[in-house]
Amino acid sequence: MATEFKVTEEERLEKATSSSTFQVKGLRWWIIGLVCLATIINYIDRSAMAIMWPSIAEDLNMSKNDYAMILNVFMIAYAIGQSVSGKMFDKIGTKLGFVISISVWGVATMLHAVAKGVFSFAGFRIMLGMGEAGNWPGAVKNNAEWFPVKERALAQGIFNSGAALGSVVAPPLIAILWATFGWEKTFMIVGVLGLLWVIPWVIINKGIPAKHPWITKAEKEYILADQEEKKDAAPGLSMKEILSHKASWSVLMSRFFIEPIWWLFVGWMPLYLSDTYGFNVKEIGYFAWVPYVGAALGSLSGGYFSGKLMLAGASVDQARKRTISIGGIIMFTGLLATIFLADSALKFVIIVALVLYGFQFVISNIQTIPSDLFTGKSVGSLAGLGGTVGVFSVIIMNFLVPIISSYSYVPIFVMIAVFVPLGVGSIYLFAKEIKSIK
Repeated sequence: MATEFKVTEEERLEKATSSSTFQVKGLRWWIIGLVCLATIINYIDRSAMAIMWPSIAEDLNMSKNDYAMILNVFMIAYAIGQSVSGKMFDKIGTKLGFVISISVWGVATMLHAVAKGVFSFAGFRIMLGMGEAGNWPGAVKNNAEWFPVKERALAQGIFNSGAALGSVVAPPLIAILWATFGWEKTFMIVGVLGLLWVIPWVIINKGIPAKHPWITKAEKEYILADQEEKKDAAPGLSMKEILSHKASWSVLMSRFFIEPIWWLFVGWMPLYLSDTYGFNVKEIGYFAWVPYVGAALGSLSGGYFSGKLMLAGASVDQARKRTISIGGIIMFTGLLATIFLADSALKFVIIVALVLYGFQFVISNIQTIPSDLFTGKSVGSLAGLGGTVGVFSVIIMNFLVPIISSYSYVPIFVMIAVFVPLGVGSIYLFAKEIKSIK
C-alpha cells in the first residue's frame, strides 16, 4: 500500500512539473545567476571594512593589530560557519538555506554602522562570518542539484566569478559611498543589498529540478540523466564515514594550502597599498579592483576548460587534475613575480591579477570535487568541512601578517608561493582517481 502511494505521489509531481503553463528555458542558468549575484553581494559586504579601514581606524583610534584581531574573529566564525551551514543546507535544502544565510549577513553588515571599537566590530564580524559562510557549501550543493557532472565546474566557476566581480565592484563603490556618506551609512547601504536579493530568490527557486514547476521537460531530463536520484533520497553519510575515504582528504588538504593565497589579497591588499604606497581610501578604491578582473576571468575559464576536456573524452579525474595543475603553475609564477618584479603599485596589482586568475582557475575545480565524490546529503557536509579547514589555515596566516609585515611583506609572498605545489600535490596524493564513491 505504501509503495502504491509513493508511485502515485511521484506521478503527481511528474504531472505537476510537466503540465505547468509557465516554463523557463535554461532555468538552471537563472538559478546559478542568482547564486553568483549573492556572491557579489557577499564580497561587497565583507570588503567594506578593509577598504574603509584607514578612515575607521582614524575615527576610532584603532591599529593594524586591532584589524588583525577583528579579521581573525571573522575568520574563526567563518570557519565554524562553513561546517555548520554545510549540515544546515543538507538538512533544510538550498532554497531556505540561502535565505537564512544572506539575511543573517545582510543584517550583520548593517550593524557595523553602530560599532564603536574593537569589541563591537568583532561581535558584528562574528555574525557576518557565520552568515557569509553558508554561501559556499550552499553553492556546491546547489550546483550538484542543478547541473550534470560535465557542467558543474563551469557552474562553480560562474559562482566563484561572483567573488571576483564583488571584489571588482567593491573598491570603487565603497570609495564613492564613503566619500559621499561616510563609513557608517556605507555599511547600512551595502547591508540592504542582501535582503533585497531574497525576493527574486524565493520567487524563482521553487524547488529542485525534479519538482520545479517552471522547468522544461528537456532541461529536467538533461540535468537528471547522469544523476543517481535515489541517492539524493538516502540519508547523508556521517562525517566519520565521509573522512574514511582517502579521496575526501584531497579536498581538505588542498584547501588548507590554497585558501590563504586568496585571503591574503582580500584581507590585506588594501592595507598593503596603504602601508607601501601611502594610499588613502579613494586611492585604494582606484587600484584594488584590478586584480579581481583576473580572478573573474580565471573563474569562468577554469570551469570552462575542465568541461571542454570532458566533452573531448577526458575522465573527471583527468580533467580536474590537468586544470588544477595548469592553474597552479600560473599562480606560482605570479607569486614569484610579486617578489622580484612588483616595484610599483600598478605593476603589483597587474601581477596579483595573474595570481588570482590562477587561483580561481584552480579553486573552481577543487570546490567541485565533493560533488564528484558524493551525491545528495553528503556534498554540503564535505564542502563545508573543506571550507572550515581552509579558513583555519587563513587564521594562522592572519596572525603572522602583522608581525612579519612590520619588517617586510616579502616573506609572506614566499610562504604562500610554497603553498601552491603543496596544495596541488595534495590532490594527486590523496585522490588517486577522482570519481563517484559508491
